Parts: sequence; C-alpha cells; structure tokens
Amino acid sequence: MDLYVDIVSSSNSIFSGRVKFITLPGELGELGVLKGHVPLISRIIPGMIKILHHDDSEQNIFVAGGILEVQPNLVTVLADTAIRAEDLDESKALEARKKAEDALKNSKNQADISVVEAELIMLIEQARAAKKFKYKNR
Repeated sequence: MDLYVDIVSSSNSIFSGRVKFITLPGELGELGVLKGHVPLISRIIPGMIKILHHDDSEQNIFVAGGILEVQPNLVTVLADTAIRAEDLDESKALEARKKAEDALKNSKNQADISVVEAELIMLIEQARAAKKFKYKNR
C-alpha cells in the first residue's frame, strides 16, 4: 500500500494522491514521512511541503501554517493557506509584507500587533519560497 496524502486549505483541496515521500515544515523542524510512519499530530509552520512522486518527480506547495496528521499510510494537512509553488509571486508577497510592516508601525493594540507579526512571518517565508523556487527552476 502507498502513502496517501491530502493537502487542503480553508478554500480548497490543493493535492490529493499517492506519493513516495513527503517533507513538511514542522514546529520543531522538517518532518519526513514514508508509508508506515508512526501516527503523529503536529502543528506546521510557514514553509514548503515537498512531495516526491513515484516517478521521482517533485512537487512543492507553500503552506502558511496549519495542522498535520500522520497515520501509517495517510498524511492529512489542514493548512491555513496553501499555494502551489508555481503560483507563488515573490513581488506580491513583498508588497504585502511592506503593507504589513506599515500596519505594524501604526498598531497600538497588542492583539493587532500579534496578528500582524504572524502575517509578517508568513509573508517573509512565502517570498523566500517563491524566490527559491524561481531560482531552482531557471
């Protein structure tokens, strides 16, 4: 039996299928999962999910964070935001980052500051992932 992976965001299903291997940005570091992995639930942080297909092709998906559930033959990712690497736009992420930085400068409320700081972390990682993917596929 293969490892089956489901990656969904709040708005849609990003990936569903059988894979050879998957790596994810876990809270305590990068997690690698093969079929037969021990059951696990973990938070994931902003970063790239790398999927290795059976034909050894690779697919990359940026996630802004979320929850990971691993069963021996099933990986489920519930992501806050998920974007296929080829759809990432570094310039849009950098523009949004500038707006978030401006909002942070003008924020007085601690709750607002925390939300904007979390968004900034996600946007920094998104821009980094877009740049890395663009450079890798030249």
